[in-house]
Amino acid sequence: MTRLQRVNVALARFPTWPAYVAGTLPALWTIWLGATGGLGVEPINALENRLGLLALQFLIAGLAVTPLRRWTGLNLIRFRRALGLVAMGYLALHLAVWLVLDLRDWGLIRADIVKRPYITVGMLAFLLLLPLAVTSSNRAIRWLGPQRWRRLHRLVYLAVPLGGLHFVMQSKGWQIEPLVYLATILGLLALRFRSSRARVVP
Repeated sequence: MTRLQRVNVALARFPTWPAYVAGTLPALWTIWLGATGGLGVEPINALENRLGLLALQFLIAGLAVTPLRRWTGLNLIRFRRALGLVAMGYLALHLAVWLVLDLRDWGLIRADIVKRPYITVGMLAFLLLLPLAVTSSNRAIRWLGPQRWRRLHRLVYLAVPLGGLHFVMQSKGWQIEPLVYLATILGLLALRFRSSRARVVP
């Protein structure tokens, strides 16, 4: 047995709950910084942005699982659900900070969603990911059936690029970091679909 095979066997036996625990630690640290003045002169905006960025990072990590397995042999599939649900938790916190701490006015919220394209794109990404989070359970797979469940969860391939586009659009000017995130997302999707086509072509 190779070293990589031993690693995969160990990962297959490793419980998934530590991934959820570890995933919450950056949120707790970020909220602590916000509560203690560690996020600068605009803590609400900093908190909102950091939570959104963490959500995007976990979404990208989830996208990377399949290409990583196909190109390196490292199998992290059992942790993909945890990555997705943790990402959704960060998105919910990101949205809650914007709704409750930033705007605090439902009239302004509706106006922002309609008039600001980057918020429209971000809300669309959130709405596409919401049914995926709701159906991220073995019970949902049995209820929907494996094929319908897989078709539904392909929405992630649209939602995550929209999240990356939201990051690019909300930045002031053409900043390098958001473009790198978006390019990473598109690159991972290209690897994913290239591998899928390679399996289909005889």
